[in-house]
Amino acid sequence: MLLWQCLALFLLVTAHACKAHKCHKFTDLTPGHAFLGTRVRVKLLLYTRHDDTCGDLLSHNDLTQHPQFNMSKPTTFIVHGYRPSGSPPIWLNITKKILDREDLNVIMVDWNYGATNLDYFKVVKYTYRVADNITAFIKMMQNHGASLSSIHMIGVSLGAHISGFVGAKLNGELGRITGLDAAGPGFNGKGLEDRLDPTDAQFVDVLHTDIDFLGYREPLGHIDFYANGGTDQPGCPKTILSGTSYFKCDHQRSVRLFLDTVTGKCSTRAFPCSSYKDFLAGKCLNCDHFGDAGCPSFGYDVIQWKEALLKQRQLKYYFSTNAKSPFCRTSYKVDVMIWNKSERWGYITIKLYGDDDKEAVATIDHKASQFSKYTETELLAQFDRDVQQVKKVSMLFSTGKVLQPKRTLRILRVRLTHLEHKKPLCRYDVLLKENEDVTFRPYPCEESQF
Repeated sequence: MLLWQCLALFLLVTAHACKAHKCHKFTDLTPGHAFLGTRVRVKLLLYTRHDDTCGDLLSHNDLTQHPQFNMSKPTTFIVHGYRPSGSPPIWLNITKKILDREDLNVIMVDWNYGATNLDYFKVVKYTYRVADNITAFIKMMQNHGASLSSIHMIGVSLGAHISGFVGAKLNGELGRITGLDAAGPGFNGKGLEDRLDPTDAQFVDVLHTDIDFLGYREPLGHIDFYANGGTDQPGCPKTILSGTSYFKCDHQRSVRLFLDTVTGKCSTRAFPCSSYKDFLAGKCLNCDHFGDAGCPSFGYDVIQWKEALLKQRQLKYYFSTNAKSPFCRTSYKVDVMIWNKSERWGYITIKLYGDDDKEAVATIDHKASQFSKYTETELLAQFDRDVQQVKKVSMLFSTGKVLQPKRTLRILRVRLTHLEHKKPLCRYDVLLKENEDVTFRPYPCEESQF
């Protein structure tokens, strides 16, 4: 009899242990759910370094059930957006990547029941109810010792506005809100109380990647980044023949760009400018007003510029990316002075080579550049990768015109200045024949009359 009692006790303890360690996953629905429509249900899944792959389903009423939820640590909430297919987002690994970076609490807000609905505008109405749910939970966290200033909310699309609603309900005391391509439809033209805005947290940073379709066009935060001008992300389909990817690729790129900054794959400087066109023309490369820190880096680490940005007026910040990860580019200011008697118009391609002899390429072709005798033409060259020690440089000049004689560009001096290192490299007296690569070794620039 005693043996059976011991065995029953063992099975009971084991069952409780298994229940306590059950991994809860993000809700997986189908297009059928979207067709029928779903009502709001909010699940909060906790991830910590104790177990960064197993989600713990948090109670909305009793936090004592979750001893691993340490209120003395910062907490990051991840809030997704509209889910017309019902499937989980492809970027759910963001929780692990953040935990690889920092020891904190990461909470995935799963409101797939509610977000899955063919009626987008009904889902927009649901965002207020989701925000109420999260707000009540955060107030419970406060009662257990959590600080609002240690909370960071990362909202994707509709999730960006949900984060804003939560922040507003908490009187703007949240530490930080990051909006990743905040939704435009249903929010464009709305007042501050009905969308994300800078008063919703102590610091609000926003990325725009699809302002001409699914994203919000105007600035929403203390700093607003416009990747590739905020439209037409490199590598995304250009025609509807690509199917659903044509509609959502630009919008979804926001998360992929942000993830690169979480993992440390990329560090991309962004520059305040009146337009993307002026940025590409190299008219907005001065960051002296940020002091030694230089212009802000887009992404996870922009919080380091918080104090400086809070003193700045609301501006748009621009940067360009590669078509795939790692997305970051390396920027150089290129100054070209020619001694041709007549002016030249054309495009420049520059390649840099380091010790590994792998090339980094920048093609300056957003518009034809004008080159005039003894006049310095300033260009922005954005290379697809960084080269630590430049050993060789290759340049190619093209007019883009087939039905005219080949032109030459007689360069008196070319100067390449890395916008991070600030150590210019020069070369003098270079003859570029149209559509022919010329390779040379650059040298540290010397002071001259030029």
